[in-house]
Amino acid sequence: MHRLLSILKQYWGYDSFRPLQGDIIRSVMEGHDTLGLMPTGGGKSLTFQVPALAMEGVCVVVTPLIALMKDQVQRLNAMGIKAVAVYSGMSNREIERMLDNCVYGDYKFLYLSPERLTTDLFLWRWRAMNVCLIAVDEAHCISQWGYDFRPPYLSIAKIRAQKPTVPILALTATATPQVVDDIQDKLAFREPCVFRKSFARPNLSYIVRHVEDKLGTLVDLLGRIPGSSVVYVRNRKKTREVAEYLQQQRITAAFYHAGLTNHEKDERQRDWMVGKTRVIVSTNAFGMGIDKPDVRSVIHLDLPDTPEAYFQEAGRCGRDGEPAYAYLLYNHSDATKMKRRVEENYPPKDFIRKVYDDVCNYYNVPIDEGYECIYPFDLMAFCSQYKLPSLSTYNALKILQLARVLEVTEEQETKARVLFTVTRDALYDIPFSPLEDAVVMVLLRSYTGLFSDVVYVDEDMICSRVGCTHRQLCQVLIDLSRHHVIRYVPRRITPYICFTSERLRTDLVNLGKEVYDDRKQRYVEHVKSMLHYATQQEQCRSVSLLSYFGEKDSADCGQCDVCQKKQREVFSPENVQRHIQLALREGALTLSELLVRLPFDQKQSLSVLRVLLDEGWVKERDGKYSYRK
Repeated sequence: MHRLLSILKQYWGYDSFRPLQGDIIRSVMEGHDTLGLMPTGGGKSLTFQVPALAMEGVCVVVTPLIALMKDQVQRLNAMGIKAVAVYSGMSNREIERMLDNCVYGDYKFLYLSPERLTTDLFLWRWRAMNVCLIAVDEAHCISQWGYDFRPPYLSIAKIRAQKPTVPILALTATATPQVVDDIQDKLAFREPCVFRKSFARPNLSYIVRHVEDKLGTLVDLLGRIPGSSVVYVRNRKKTREVAEYLQQQRITAAFYHAGLTNHEKDERQRDWMVGKTRVIVSTNAFGMGIDKPDVRSVIHLDLPDTPEAYFQEAGRCGRDGEPAYAYLLYNHSDATKMKRRVEENYPPKDFIRKVYDDVCNYYNVPIDEGYECIYPFDLMAFCSQYKLPSLSTYNALKILQLARVLEVTEEQETKARVLFTVTRDALYDIPFSPLEDAVVMVLLRSYTGLFSDVVYVDEDMICSRVGCTHRQLCQVLIDLSRHHVIRYVPRRITPYICFTSERLRTDLVNLGKEVYDDRKQRYVEHVKSMLHYATQQEQCRSVSLLSYFGEKDSADCGQCDVCQKKQREVFSPENVQRHIQLALREGALTLSELLVRLPFDQKQSLSVLRVLLDEGWVKERDGKYSYRK
């Protein structure tokens, strides 16, 4: 353990591991297949990074989170640790170079998505790769009982079978007892080995508000709770609408969803991380793999589909251990919307089969043909041509993926492409502006074959070398294209459809119990659980969530809306004093921060606070209140 502590101190500056971190790392070093259940912000990444540095070979990290890949690779490289990531939008040449570095170089970490595990580019090199550990992040995605099941995760066990002595470490922040068992089964654990940390978050107040005016309540909450916030909504259009509304209220806000380009996502994420933007309004596309410890509030304007999703999203605030607030805003229309989601997520089987037929006809795929054919796919254009509802169609395609007849990739960003349409000599006669000249020179110095074929180019790299913004670069490339100096294909976001079997007769598409009926029933149960959480007013919110994840003996938190309601019924100066002491035990608070945490009428709280100030139990300094030690 001494060597591991030395690595921890050398690279991360810590003197000791957190209790569960040490247990997991010890298990991995002993060669055991291990499942770690750690709450969001619990330091999961160290449990594979530290032991991997103590082993010979490469640690392969499987994760669906591109943001996490980029962030962790950047951090590891900054510490002098060689790490690479393979994700969508990279050219085959780049991928080959990254993978070759892991086979022939001294790289320690290879981050990649589960979809990459079955590609020939990876499999050819996997056999030659010296692997010391396989780390599986968001491991609940491998379970059919999980809330975010992703079929590509099932391929992990297949590649692991080729290296049976390599230990596997699975990590997740959300798993019911059933999912815990399923993860170990699907990853072919040699023997059960689970380390759990309680999901309880003592610094986090879970509060459900039944309100009609959600936007007005949102502005009120943001006015009362200082600091960074994430606001979750259901769809992309609403992210823009809510962000613009907050801007009108003079709250710095930006919207975020999967349809943005990688450049836009990185820019908005960076502005929020450094505090330039206070509020991010997002679909569930934002937050996974984002490490910002000082988020003070997460506010849901719409109900997530499952308690797992809610718990994970709410858990993105207060990772620094300071007081934080998870608000869920609910009204009666939400129940109707949740029931409608069941039909949208699981449309009738006849509709699903029609979508399959229409997709095959869309690409002119005959019966018994089409296996492994790949096509770019525009959902809206497809739905427009066949007059189909977009959301139900999207979910029908996801079910067809489970039926193993086709796969729909997530939206992938295709790099920009450039081809010079004039000769190299002709460039000397063109009167370029200084910026155009700089861009042309960087292109010529950075890439070969530009005069004979369309070449993928890295716009971010060009911006860095030229010293211009992304918008300026795009305008230069567009202008050069208009003047017939280059052919420019801007980068774009495109999903693809891949036929994973030859085209079947519609009646032979498997929509049986495992593919459709059981999953629909589980989804209905998730929806009911989420509605129960939002509407019940008898059980502590924290107890309710922890019970869902198998923690049956947890105590009331004393700070959620249910606990506060119970406590308001028993007002006494002694009770108020006790809650003020509890609120201030972690450190000083402003008056507004203190009053938000007290479950009493503000006038009652202020009257007791004045007495405590007079008697010296509470002290005020620089606008912050603290309790006498």
